[in-house]
Amino acid sequence: MLTPQLVMYEEEVRQIQNVADRLQQDSRSRAILVVDKNGQLIAASGSASDLDTTSLSSLVAGNVAATGGIAKLIEEEEFTGQFHEGKGKSVHMTIVGRKMILAVLFDKNTTQGLVKLRVKKATGELEKILDEVDKKAASSKNDVFSEITDADIDNLFND
Repeated sequence: MLTPQLVMYEEEVRQIQNVADRLQQDSRSRAILVVDKNGQLIAASGSASDLDTTSLSSLVAGNVAATGGIAKLIEEEEFTGQFHEGKGKSVHMTIVGRKMILAVLFDKNTTQGLVKLRVKKATGELEKILDEVDKKAASSKNDVFSEITDADIDNLFND
């Protein structure tokens, strides 16, 4: 099942990028990816430029979708956080506002505890930004329809 497309505005994308940059520094992580649930990259920070962020974004979203299926099978709504530990690198993923995924890639230069602590703060900031996006989207829908008059509708069907 596809997730509806998340419509982002320039100001909010800039704010999300700032949160990602701050999280990368505060958590001492290697890279941060902010991805929508369809796998589209919204923001990246740190050494993300060294990665295939397109593939990684798609795989992160696919992983979240797959574990969402597991959650449903065990009658859980959703797993909001996931952690994958490797020999040298680890990934912490958190669902933000049921619309985005915050992926933190880190190594031995930091700890899982510090990452989780910093992610919690960043998640709160990102949820506030998503609330603003929702408000803008709702008001822009109302604005579009408020411009249409009865005469416009009559003209549309009378041609």
